[in-house]
Parts: sequence; structure tokens; C-alpha cells
Amino acid sequence: MTHLTHTTRSIKAKEINRKWHLVDANGKTLGRISPDISTKLQGKHKVEYVPNIDMGDHIVVINADKVKVTGKKAEQKEYERYSGYPGGLKTLTFNQMMDRNPEEVIRRAVSGMLPKNKLRDPRLARLHVYKGEQHPHKAEFANTEVTEDTKAE
Repeated sequence: MTHLTHTTRSIKAKEINRKWHLVDANGKTLGRISPDISTKLQGKHKVEYVPNIDMGDHIVVINADKVKVTGKKAEQKEYERYSGYPGGLKTLTFNQMMDRNPEEVIRRAVSGMLPKNKLRDPRLARLHVYKGEQHPHKAEFANTEVTEDTKAE
């Protein structure tokens, strides 16, 4: 009688297959699409997911200027940045941020949902957010199968 040992082999960095996902934020709620985006950036949707290896996919978000929030968040939600100097705290509401830089709204929402570790910056580098319908990643979608993410709402 032979004794079989089953071991789980961890995936190697060169074996990671990164796909491209297209997310259309037109009319979608910010709090509904952000968790899906962060999950795909981490690679948690893959069967071979390992927490200590960055194995996430590329995400292209279009129509960032058409994302919405519910309730009174448009007037009450604030984004802060601090210069480091006394009196250097600057705040913008959601509406002001959407007027100035709608890409930053989605980037900050997804960034807050990612783990705070050394893999956060490389994951955020694979997040490509664009204000309108046009994006320069059409060639990447031609090489791989396009995954249209319309799960949220």
C-alpha cells in the first residue's frame, strides 16, 4: 500500500496570467462598483489566489464622470488632503471633486478597499480610470478576451 501525499503548490510570479476588465461607470453607484474593482485588482476572483503574491488583473474604468452616489453624499462626503503645514488642511466635497477630477473619486474609493501593505501601489498602478468613453487600451483588449463587468446594479 502506497502512501500518497497531496501538496498544494503555490503559483509562481511568471505563471500569473493578467486579464483586462472593462468597467463602465455610467449611472453606477460608487459603493457598488468599488468592491468589484478592488477584488479583481487583488486577484481574489481567481482560483489560484494567494494573499502574498500580487496576481490581480488590469481594470479599465470608463465614464468616471457619470458615477453617482446615493443620499446626501454628493453634498456631505468630503475628501481631505493635508500639506503638512499649520492650516494646510484642504477639503473638497464629492461634487467639487467630480468637477475637478472625477478619476480621483474612483481611485480613492478603490484605494480605501485595498489592503494597506506593500502590494497596494502596484495594484493601483493597474487601475486605469478615464473620464469619458475613450481610453488608450484598445490594443490590450484586442489581444485578450474582453470581460465586460456590468455586475454592479
